[in-house]
Amino acid sequence: MDTAQDPVIEQRVDRLLQGAIDPHVHSGPSIAPRSLDHLELLQQASTAGFAAVVTKDHDYSGVMTAALIKKHFPNLKTKIYSSIVLNNVVGGFNPYAVEHTAAMGGKLVWFPTLAAENHLRWQAQAKWTHPASTEKMRPAVGIPVLNNDKSVRDDVKEVLDVIAKNDMVLASGHLHVSETWLVFEEAKRRGVGRMVLTHPEDIVDASLNDVKGLASAGAFVEHSLCMFLEGSKFKIAGPDDLQRHIQAAGVGQTVFCSDLGQVGTFSPLEGFRRGIKMCIDLGYSDDEIRQMVSLNAARMLGIEADVKLH
Repeated sequence: MDTAQDPVIEQRVDRLLQGAIDPHVHSGPSIAPRSLDHLELLQQASTAGFAAVVTKDHDYSGVMTAALIKKHFPNLKTKIYSSIVLNNVVGGFNPYAVEHTAAMGGKLVWFPTLAAENHLRWQAQAKWTHPASTEKMRPAVGIPVLNNDKSVRDDVKEVLDVIAKNDMVLASGHLHVSETWLVFEEAKRRGVGRMVLTHPEDIVDASLNDVKGLASAGAFVEHSLCMFLEGSKFKIAGPDDLQRHIQAAGVGQTVFCSDLGQVGTFSPLEGFRRGIKMCIDLGYSDDEIRQMVSLNAARMLGIEADVKLH
């Protein structure tokens, strides 16, 4: 079925956006060019009826901006949360930075992305440089998560303890999936209850068996819709690939995010619209789509009581 410009489908998408949650958005300001800022993101999401968004920047925690927006724009019904990514700028595995993010209401802790050792290897092979890597900053230095014997490093364990104490979400970032298995196992031993595998379709080298296994172990699996959609400059897979991933993890452990906000492609909101249409084309029911665009993310983030889900 072709959902393009079908008014019945458009109305269905409108309904499914009510209560949606985007847990991974690259709005600005950022050292990398962004097509919209955090306030513009929230304004668009609020108009569309989203329950919540979570902003992400590779270089800073957005909790202070989120607090300002909440205070000065109480008319915007969409909740805004933020996160921290443990790259070089925040000192890598810095428990003080994670504690501060938690104290200010941050929900997510991403393990290294642009400074992950796996990311740097992948980037060298792909011969591509992230736009956040500019001459304004020194080149990224790899941040290890494992010792030579494949045990989890002590500084990583200290951060895992902070995540557990504050009931935050541990996101795998751009670690290699083999590292993610070991980190998640250690995290579970240390009391971390919320874990998510970041875009298994790209960079992290995850197989469908990894997806199935990590989901079976209780992790959520987050898919970046921008990597599946026609017209996106980040497209590396298609609808059939997305369906295989959903089948591997199960609808109940699958979370969609836009992973958008960059210049030169469509908006996070448009990414969600197109992603929902793709799921309709794949034959998923409204209840199944609602799980993947809102209910699972609310459960992952622990915000069921904070947001109004339709």
